[in-house]
Amino acid sequence: MRRTALPRPPRPASRGRVVALLTAVLLTLAALLGLTATALPASAATDYTQSVTQLNASQTQITCIPTTAALYVDVHYLVNGANQQNFRMANSNGTWTQTVSSLTAGNVLEYWFTYEKNGPQYDTPHFTYTQTGGTTGTVATPTFSPAGGTFSSAQTVTLADSTSGASIRYTTDGSTPTASSTLYSTPLSITATTTVKAIGILSGSTNSAVASATYTISTAPSTVATPTFSPAGGTFSSAQTVTLADSTSGAGIRYTTDGSTPTASSTLYSTPLTVSATTTVKAIGILSGLTNSAVASATFTIGTSVGCPAQSDTPDFGPNVHIFDPTMSSASIQATLDAQFAQMKDTNTAQFSENRVADLYKPGTYSVEDNVGFYTSVAGLGQNPDDVTINGDVTVDAFNSEDAGNATQNFWRSAENLAINPSSGTDRWAVAQAAPFRRIDVHGNLALYPASYGYASGGYIADTKVTGQASSISQQQWYTRDSNLGSWSGGVWNMVFSGVNGAPANTFPSPPETTLATTPVSRDVPYLYIDSTGKYRVFEPSLRTNASGPSWASGSTPGTSAPMSQFYVVKAGDTAATINTALSEGCNLFVTPGVYHLSQTLNVTKANTVILGIGYPTFVPDNGVNAMQVADVDGVRLKGLLFDAGTTNSAALLTVGPSGSSASHAANPTTIQDVFFRIGGEVAGKATASLVVNSSDTIIDHIWAWRADHGNAGTVGWTTNTADNGLIVNGNNVEATGLFVEHYQKYEVTWNGQNGKTIFFQNEMPYDVPNQAAWISPTGVNGYAAYKVGANVTTHEAWGLGSYCYFNVNPAVNAYHAFEVPNTAGVKFHDALTVSLGNVGTITHVINDTGAQTATNTTPSNVVSFP
Repeated sequence: MRRTALPRPPRPASRGRVVALLTAVLLTLAALLGLTATALPASAATDYTQSVTQLNASQTQITCIPTTAALYVDVHYLVNGANQQNFRMANSNGTWTQTVSSLTAGNVLEYWFTYEKNGPQYDTPHFTYTQTGGTTGTVATPTFSPAGGTFSSAQTVTLADSTSGASIRYTTDGSTPTASSTLYSTPLSITATTTVKAIGILSGSTNSAVASATYTISTAPSTVATPTFSPAGGTFSSAQTVTLADSTSGAGIRYTTDGSTPTASSTLYSTPLTVSATTTVKAIGILSGLTNSAVASATFTIGTSVGCPAQSDTPDFGPNVHIFDPTMSSASIQATLDAQFAQMKDTNTAQFSENRVADLYKPGTYSVEDNVGFYTSVAGLGQNPDDVTINGDVTVDAFNSEDAGNATQNFWRSAENLAINPSSGTDRWAVAQAAPFRRIDVHGNLALYPASYGYASGGYIADTKVTGQASSISQQQWYTRDSNLGSWSGGVWNMVFSGVNGAPANTFPSPPETTLATTPVSRDVPYLYIDSTGKYRVFEPSLRTNASGPSWASGSTPGTSAPMSQFYVVKAGDTAATINTALSEGCNLFVTPGVYHLSQTLNVTKANTVILGIGYPTFVPDNGVNAMQVADVDGVRLKGLLFDAGTTNSAALLTVGPSGSSASHAANPTTIQDVFFRIGGEVAGKATASLVVNSSDTIIDHIWAWRADHGNAGTVGWTTNTADNGLIVNGNNVEATGLFVEHYQKYEVTWNGQNGKTIFFQNEMPYDVPNQAAWISPTGVNGYAAYKVGANVTTHEAWGLGSYCYFNVNPAVNAYHAFEVPNTAGVKFHDALTVSLGNVGTITHVINDTGAQTATNTTPSNVVSFP
């Protein structure tokens, strides 16, 4: 995901996605498809009033007020005559606004409007405005990189302020900084525990709020870390295998099971303990030269009938969940949405922030414009999509000037379980990865590309109905599952459909459409809704085989419903210990928006456990623990989670089933849906593998496993955010629908289980390979395949797969092939391709020794069928 583009032609998108279509061609195509309307000259200046207001030194707000109520107003602008931007303006009671950022004094803004009036649309004359040096408002609060925390060595800390021209004054003695405090000019070297405080200052503006970060430097611990237990103590219906661990390297663990306090002469821990009766285990960590740890204690109650202690059916979901009611005024809802979007929209500042939010609409009708930013979930609380209707738009677009009209970094946002009556007849969902569009009834058209016709790299739709046309246009690839479309338009490299009524015919590679009549096995996501008595429940859809069309096409989705009294609501203040206690007691989890650091592994041991997240709740494993482990049991449902690797390497972020799992779960599989993995970007994360699936029959339905190629300073690099594998499948009969895996350093997907199936795969190889010698596979060929099927596998089938290379650190790097599979009749690949983005590096073959080397002009090398 590059953040800068190559010169045209050809041009990779801002994250390395190259769409070999010029804007002029796109516009012509859009016109032929009826996607654009001819604009008439403005009938009279009295049709509207317009103005420009400077907000601060770098931002200006453009305003347009149509005399006659308009369905939409678009603003087009250039800065210093270059880089035209096009935006659908935000409407507040007939006043349409758009903020232009990243301006400096003397910049000339040329702008004009396209507005709707009683059906036709009109273009205004062009206006100009010059940004002045005078400023108003408040300076942005400075930021620290890295953020404060505990470190084992000295840190180099960089301060920054997003307000153009602002200076930073700081202190390191705990005092509040003023205009006479030390002026920040170069990064600070922090060698001992220090609190840094800083303010931003700019003449003519109000000083920023005080930013504060504490850096705890612990280079030589004097005390051994306290041991941890996995699972945590609790009440269990059967015997437990208990693992003890200590994060202090080289420490031994001494323990007791009779309630006594352990000493250096107590039993030495060497293998997991089998606890078959109620027992209290106590343990200490010991290492020569250090003080013994504090005593850790956990009680395991075995044999008692267990069940989740009753929770509230109308819980407090916390401050990051906004619940809207149709009795609220549209203006008040819109104000909340706008304020939230202002915080979550900016690609530079929000993309790796820790802000998380969910907007939930109770059944009813709403007239709002919901622009969806980073880490935002939008969902209806009805049992069926049409129980909540948005008369307006739920929009994702190339919102920011720094996006340059492209939607290639529109990650981590979602919409679900509602109906949309688009204000202009077309809703826009121009997204990249990790941005699902589920259980939506679009009463009109759906545009999956930016209004600017810029580049896009998505994407995923499921269980959805679009009465009009769904148009991908500039999207490089897209997967649609179990849906109804009025029609489909578009195709760049890899468009895949399974179980979609109204999908195009199977025509890969020209146009590049891969269509399966049905989805072999699917189960739609669990979702929150509110019943007729005002109580919250979670609906759990039934398993479907050979499905086509939405699960709710003929009425309500088949399935069962669980009360919120069986769900523990995870929110700010919860720890791994409190979450594990809830799981051990038999509770499901409803995880609210937030970032949760884990000092121990979350253990999911009970069949049919539901873990449902909203607002991209993020689990960060600390001290090298694995974030979550799921037992080899029936029917676990994981949905809506983000696993973000910590700075100490984890063996795996999520493991489903222990090694060697063999039980059949065909009638009630585990499902992993809208679950995302990140290595680096916010912090310098490390994890050997992101997802390991050992349980058979597991359904992997829409994941994005991403080793970051961009992010905060110091979080990205070949030896910085290290990760070998995105997905390892060892279970049999596992199915993946919507598999996005990118930039891992060895085999990105390794599939060892028999009878696996993948429908849609999107991949980018690692950008930052330093040289060929650093990237040679165990077979001796250049590079690692993006998707490897194990040598002992005899049955495997996959449809619609694309792998791209962009070796920008060393363009001489080569990958011998993107797909490495056994040469056997039972291993079948359909519609696979490779692309070299901007001819930066090469891939010699597509599958094994089959397929041409990547072309120099950013066009795909295709293999329609293998073998």
